[in-house]
Amino acid sequence: MKIRNRNNLFFTLIILILFIFILFMGFGIIDFHLGGTRSRAEVKVIAVSESQESSSFSYQHNDNPSYTSFSKEGYDEGELENINVYDRFNKAVVNITTEVVGYNWFLEPVPQKGSSGSGSIFDSRGYILTNYHVVEKAYKVNVTLSDGTLYEGEVIGTDQENDLAVVKIDPGKKSLTTISFGESGGLKVGQKVLAIGNPFAFERTLTTGIISGLGRPLKNDKGIVIRDLIQTDASINPGNSGGPLLNTIGEIIGVNTMIYSPSGGSVGIGFAVPVDTARRVVPDLIEYGFVQRGWIDIEPVQLFPSLVRYAGLPISHGILVSRVKNGGNAEDAGIRGGSQDKAVRTGNSVIYLGGDIITGINGDSISSLSDFYAALERTHPGDVITVIVQRGRRELSIELTLTTRTGGDD
Repeated sequence: MKIRNRNNLFFTLIILILFIFILFMGFGIIDFHLGGTRSRAEVKVIAVSESQESSSFSYQHNDNPSYTSFSKEGYDEGELENINVYDRFNKAVVNITTEVVGYNWFLEPVPQKGSSGSGSIFDSRGYILTNYHVVEKAYKVNVTLSDGTLYEGEVIGTDQENDLAVVKIDPGKKSLTTISFGESGGLKVGQKVLAIGNPFAFERTLTTGIISGLGRPLKNDKGIVIRDLIQTDASINPGNSGGPLLNTIGEIIGVNTMIYSPSGGSVGIGFAVPVDTARRVVPDLIEYGFVQRGWIDIEPVQLFPSLVRYAGLPISHGILVSRVKNGGNAEDAGIRGGSQDKAVRTGNSVIYLGGDIITGINGDSISSLSDFYAALERTHPGDVITVIVQRGRRELSIELTLTTRTGGDD
């Protein structure tokens, strides 16, 4: 019995040793295969990394890629346009911050942070187009380029009526990237547009969209109606003001100016001043510091229903000539103003009845003050225009030579 038990014990021991040996060999085999799998995995990861690095390296060498080379990389036509425009022109978009004069509790003047926005370098000598409201009341203007270079800018001209301004920096020998003016007269609703700016201080942000509407009149927070605005759904936020709205070849077609939003953020309704307006006013801003506009020396009043009924006027739309300036161009041309004995008060204003009613200027129908100012916006001092007036039951055509509009004429 003891011998058998001893033999059984010996046999059991041998079986246990064999089992342990096989188990270790099994772990060795598993470990070997895991090691092999790990090695293959490492090789695979390295290969992927090398492939990714090669692709990235190739892309980085296409700073201004052609459509063909980008198409090979898997970009669609829309992406190609976006990348091409941004690569070429984002360096021409600057960040503008201002300082204004405020007053402390002791009514002492103290410097305060003012507005901030964007601007477009449109001339290599350092001329920058932006919004009037970005630099309004600024005593100091800071302009930051794409490379971080900071310049002190000078406001050399402003046009509050169109919310435009020109700022000048002295670049010295530095070569500046510029953006050229396109044309806005032939724009179409549905046309693709791109906006570059500095919303919420995120520098040179690109957003895209389409033209949602054209010729929009909109009253800003100063009560000024800006006419012929471009409406776009490209995201425009605080900080985008003054930046360019571009077409797909990178030309400025508008200057981003405001958004329509109950919350203060972008809801897809943004507006830009058309570049044709900028084309017209920028030369004056650079040369004179203001826009030389033609003017008729009158006090204009837009007709409204209660006035039409009270005065028994023969027409319901147009501009009543309340008064004419003594010795002015309107008086010289024979345009008649109202009479002192027919004065009526409406609110804080006095209107003199009995004068001519302007219904047309140079072929444009005039039914509102917005129409009146829009017609004169396209004129210059010295231009001869044709004015259509209603005088009683008669319609008359009168020619006059425009004078220069001053601040008191608004």
